[in-house]
Amino acid sequence: MKAGVRKINGISGSTLKIIALISMLIDHIAASLIMIQLGIHYSEPLYQTFVVMRHFIGRLAFPIYCFLLVEGFQKTGNRSKYAGRLFLFALISEVPFDLAFNRCAVYPEHQNVFFTLLAGVLVIWGMEEMERRISVLWLRWSGYVVIVAAGAFLAEAFAFDYGAKGILPIVVLYLFRQNKVGQIAAGFVAFLWEYTASAAFVLVALYNGKRGMKLKYVFYAFYPVHLLILYLLSLVLFK
Repeated sequence: MKAGVRKINGISGSTLKIIALISMLIDHIAASLIMIQLGIHYSEPLYQTFVVMRHFIGRLAFPIYCFLLVEGFQKTGNRSKYAGRLFLFALISEVPFDLAFNRCAVYPEHQNVFFTLLAGVLVIWGMEEMERRISVLWLRWSGYVVIVAAGAFLAEAFAFDYGAKGILPIVVLYLFRQNKVGQIAAGFVAFLWEYTASAAFVLVALYNGKRGMKLKYVFYAFYPVHLLILYLLSLVLFK
């Protein structure tokens, strides 16, 4: 390698996580402050800003989180603790989520994304158990169908963020976990229902498989904290 030329080694999991955090923050600013507080009309110039923030930049976050969820699931040494953390922060985040987007402490018609990620983990955990216990292929795939259907039903019945559409990409990414190219292609297709979200897999393609900085609890804490801050900002800015 020539002097002065830096070798490009891709991006780590922590870099992907930071990109997802920034994308999510921009998305939530658009949803919590611009849309809810200011109101949006298609003829207003502000609407174009909202579209860029929420439907282009903001849509990168969830696919990245789904990918990192599958990565984390494969690498964790304790499935129960992994699912338990998701459940704990789902509970912690629910009031800030409801305050930021619905202006009330309890809004049962829409639950935060940690519940979606938790349901996704439970589904792929069940699929993993099927792989371990059932060698007959058609029986195993029949079990997959039942487990995925149960997870999708749960997401819809309890109004988890993204609903069943949030569970299916996690399943697809898990099924293709041993083939990086196939996983990226399958993930791209799985998010075509929100075509701008599929662009996130350009970033996923750059992932080098390394953990990077230890940001596990930063990711968990950032979600409820930034939602609470957005709610408090709305009270200050829009009295």
